[in-house]
Amino acid sequence: MPHAALSSTPSRLTPSTPWTPLSDDAWAALLPYVLPRSGPGRPIRDLRARMDAIFHLASTTDPWRALPAEYGKAQTVSRYFRRLTHAGLWQRLLHALSGDSLAPNHPLRAIEYLICRACRRAYRLIGLPLVLLVRRLGLSTALPGPPWMLPDPDLSQTLLRCRNRWFRRPAKRGTLTRWRQGLRAFQAVLRTSLGRRVRLSLRHGWA
Repeated sequence: MPHAALSSTPSRLTPSTPWTPLSDDAWAALLPYVLPRSGPGRPIRDLRARMDAIFHLASTTDPWRALPAEYGKAQTVSRYFRRLTHAGLWQRLLHALSGDSLAPNHPLRAIEYLICRACRRAYRLIGLPLVLLVRRLGLSTALPGPPWMLPDPDLSQTLLRCRNRWFRRPAKRGTLTRWRQGLRAFQAVLRTSLGRRVRLSLRHGWA
């Protein structure tokens, strides 16, 4: 993506909130995002309960099999989560939450933390493109780990574009040592932008 398209949105953390069932207002605000992405097939008898199940588990670090029986079969809920993820639900919600179109008291704001937690699980299905989107939108809580331990493709591309301009080999012999020191520092920053090799598991939730 061209450098000009990069977002300058400052990063922010969404305050942690405990899980509660979706309120009427929150459900009414969420439904227009969910319905077009439910996919074909037999209609879900209680779509609101299905989303409650997704958010309930997303608020924890538990595997899908730990979903309480009252929400139905864990495999069914997990499969529906995958369907919504591949249909782009979480990206649309992130875009809505990151912009100025939603008022501070908009019902979606009340479940922003749960949406961010769900995005962390969606990372396993979408991968690096979701990390890149979250970084550009500035919703750090949706990242699947601490920002400094995750890849930053925008930064790495910028550094690589500037490398040749910044680090031409000096003509004067006396400046060679400083040139090498600067190159080593540049390489260290570049490695950081590529992310640390950490296991991004929900068992190691960072917020």
